[in-house]
Amino acid sequence: MDPVIAQPVRYSTAAGRWVLLATVLGSSLAFIDSTVVNIALPAIGHSLDADAAGLQWTVNGYALSLASLILLGGSLGDRYGRKRLFVLGITWFAVASLLCGLAPSVELLIGARVLQGIGGALLTPGALAILEASFAREDRARAIGAWSGLGGIGGALGPFLGGWIVELADWRLIFLINVPIAALVLLVTVRHVPETRNPAAAHQQLDVTGVLTGAAGLGGLTYGFTAWPADGPGSPAVLASLAVGVLGLAGFVLNERRSRHPMLPLSIFGSKAFTGANLVTFLVYAANGGVFFLVVLNLQVVAGFSPLTGGLALLPVTVLMLLLSARAGALAQRIGPRIPMTAGPLVCAAALAWMSRIGPGASYLTGVLPPVILFGLGLSLLVAPLTATALGSIDDAHAGVASGVNNAVARAAGLLSVAILPLAAGLGTGNLTDAADLHPTYQHSMLICAALMVTGSLLALTFIPTHLPAHTPATTIPAAVPITPSREESPVHTYCDVAAPPVHPRT
Repeated sequence: MDPVIAQPVRYSTAAGRWVLLATVLGSSLAFIDSTVVNIALPAIGHSLDADAAGLQWTVNGYALSLASLILLGGSLGDRYGRKRLFVLGITWFAVASLLCGLAPSVELLIGARVLQGIGGALLTPGALAILEASFAREDRARAIGAWSGLGGIGGALGPFLGGWIVELADWRLIFLINVPIAALVLLVTVRHVPETRNPAAAHQQLDVTGVLTGAAGLGGLTYGFTAWPADGPGSPAVLASLAVGVLGLAGFVLNERRSRHPMLPLSIFGSKAFTGANLVTFLVYAANGGVFFLVVLNLQVVAGFSPLTGGLALLPVTVLMLLLSARAGALAQRIGPRIPMTAGPLVCAAALAWMSRIGPGASYLTGVLPPVILFGLGLSLLVAPLTATALGSIDDAHAGVASGVNNAVARAAGLLSVAILPLAAGLGTGNLTDAADLHPTYQHSMLICAALMVTGSLLALTFIPTHLPAHTPATTIPAAVPITPSREESPVHTYCDVAAPPVHPRT
């Protein structure tokens, strides 16, 4: 249990507004940066003469370190202080952003993106943890609700700002602009955010072996599948990387089974609903990873859209999720999660099959907007019940662990999707910035993503119960993705990007 700070922050005071400003700006850095990079990929490819693997690693370098370390980041904040880790994460993220903006080659850009992901893993869990631990109990729901709404606005503005910067200025600015924003966040945090920590965390061992084996598993598989198209399946580097990946994941499972303080307690998978929800999460977010990586790229390289227009193309998805997720959550409460979790992926699959037809000379109003709207409707129906099921299908005492697991599963799915999809779609040694190479790869990838959605629907129909167990917390979701309430207070919920569910403050 967290200690009660001497003077909890009140929402209506200047102190409360300063804490809210720091957490909103800090978490927005990591969120918006992950969306605008996809918009800048064609410009990065031409500027740095990057091949397909280089562009994949520009996305996956960040995703790999973030997915591998985000659970550790939450644990370190509990142990050493949420404010301290938040400040470290913001500083780290800013320095890495500067390195990204100055990178003279794609290899150095990828290295800087890996460093950026480490910073994101340190700051992302800290924002919500600071809000929950700093505000007075009666104000926490309002504070996190405000963080949620402002985060949703930032998510909607991100593609517009990214496309505008790339089109009118230079792709490097999407990284360099993080530095002054981070400086403002640091100033506000140091002056106005109180320090909190969890005393009980000091007596728990950090699962360092789990972190290392998990990172080795994800990294090995990602590198192996990314290098496969150019080097071939018989390449020693590919075979060695895939072997490291398989052994790393096997070592991770073995360690978690034997560890006294596992990062991932395997016993929670005894719940059929929790297991099913995470299997569906993996398939859905693997499909999402492919969509958000390839659609904007295809619109610019193949269809001839400008960076600004291409960046705005998927904005209706975010808007629809902001507007409709509350209703989807309420619907799932009334009729149970099985039906929306079965129907949502099918709607998404139909949208992705439609999106696969986007090609040269496509019209946004007739060829792009209709399937994008359909995809947004499918996700709006699916995501809130999916995350609520993952968090509510096991005992409340494990809610933080459940949220962290669901987040890690989603991020790992997106990471592996970006690595595997071009290979599975037959890219070979082609280049993702060449229209002749990208277009068939894009078409096949969208159909594969549609198949993933259909499989997710079938798993939901099989594993997800009509109604969750009685211990499930009451949940009404006002935004795209919910967050489990603290056990001592009324439910609160949070918006997060479609790349992954949020991490609960008490992971």
